[in-house]
Amino acid sequence: MKERLERQKTVRSLIKTHRIDSQETLLQLLQEEGYSVTQATLSRDLKYLKVGKVADGRSGYYYTVPSDEERRESEKHNIQDFLRGYVSLDWNASLAVVRTFSGHSGAVAQAIDNMGLEEVLGTIAGQDNMVFIALKEGCSGEDFMAAMKRKIPDLEA
Repeated sequence: MKERLERQKTVRSLIKTHRIDSQETLLQLLQEEGYSVTQATLSRDLKYLKVGKVADGRSGYYYTVPSDEERRESEKHNIQDFLRGYVSLDWNASLAVVRTFSGHSGAVAQAIDNMGLEEVLGTIAGQDNMVFIALKEGCSGEDFMAAMKRKIPDLEA
C-alpha cells in the first residue's frame, strides 16, 4: 500500500508541475520517476485522485488535480450521501452488505466507490435498498469496517 500512496503523491506532483495532456505522457513521466505501472492502474489512480481535464484555451485539454479544499468538500459530500442512505452494515469473509433506505442504494454505492478505499474491489447497487461490496483478496469485513470508521468515525455496524 505504501508504494501506491507514494505513486499517487508523485502523480499529483507531476500533474501540478507539468502540462500533461494524455495518460501516455503521464505514464512516461512516471517511468522516468522509477514507477512501472499499467494504464489500468494509472486510470484507477487518476480516479482516486479525482483528476480532471481542463481546456488549454487552444484546441486541447490537460490534467488538473483538485485543491485540498475541493478534495475535503468532495469527501464531505460522499460521507453525507453515504449516511443519508445508510441503515446497517454486515459482512462475511469476502463480501460486505450495506442495507440502505429505499431508493438510496445507488447513491450509497457511488459514495463508497468515490471514497477510494483500498479494501474495496467494487460495489453493486441493488434495485432499491442493498449495496454489495466485493472486498479485495486478503481484506476482511473487519478491515472494511475499520476503513469506513476512519472516514466516518461515528459509523455503527
